[in-house]
Amino acid sequence: MVEASRHDAWQVGESYDAYMGRWSRKVAPRFLDWLAAPEDRDWLDIGCGTGALSAAILAQCKPASLLAIDPSDGFVDAVRASITDKRARFRVGDAQAVEVETDSRDIVVSALVLNFVSDRRKALAEMKRIVRPNGTIGFYVWDYPGGGVEFVRAFWRAAVSLDPAAQDLTEDKRFPFCTPEGLAELAADAGLGLVSCAPIEVSTVFNDFDDYWQPFTLGAGPAPGYCVKLEPVAREKLRQKLQESVPLRADGAIPFKARAWAVKAAFD
Repeated sequence: MVEASRHDAWQVGESYDAYMGRWSRKVAPRFLDWLAAPEDRDWLDIGCGTGALSAAILAQCKPASLLAIDPSDGFVDAVRASITDKRARFRVGDAQAVEVETDSRDIVVSALVLNFVSDRRKALAEMKRIVRPNGTIGFYVWDYPGGGVEFVRAFWRAAVSLDPAAQDLTEDKRFPFCTPEGLAELAADAGLGLVSCAPIEVSTVFNDFDDYWQPFTLGAGPAPGYCVKLEPVAREKLRQKLQESVPLRADGAIPFKARAWAVKAAFD
């Protein structure tokens, strides 16, 4: 069996943005609206990627400061190049062992990262360690078990129809905890206590089939990682299968939706 981790290639910032980043940038502002954090606070963004959530925090939350970390050198280089706000600092770091002092941040957040952390409870416990009394912890993940990322689900349906072994790589099978119940259980195990959970849904409309297919050929993420490792003939069969199966509007656009589950823990 091919190990799923072989396909989790998240290093290249531009490739990630073409695949998921452009959609995560639509989710981030809505998450912050729901989080409703006060202004002039010190923030920590864990697993900042190419900066979707960090940019939204700076744009709409009026933070006193923002520290953002990510384990990928490529992502940190990309976000440093794109965000030059003097309130923000970006550095390489591990969600399971964050080099930040205890009780040092008012708001600790994480976007679309928890499912890729090997010890999720430890990462959430780190968030609790770092947040100040009366602070807030917030995070969100894609609703993979509920088929919430429709354009990814369409890819895997086509892939599995041609290669049943691909079922082992699908996010719904790999990340079954990405549900309100699963996230609440994780939060409780990490000592976060009772949490609030809400869905955040955005449209993910592709201009045409090339706009939909091309990000899968870049290798950034599980589905693209699987795609680029296929032999050329198999990849072409998958492309044709997808082209036959995706929904098309009259103008050639391909309409999908994506849903994330957002979680919030506020401390007295």
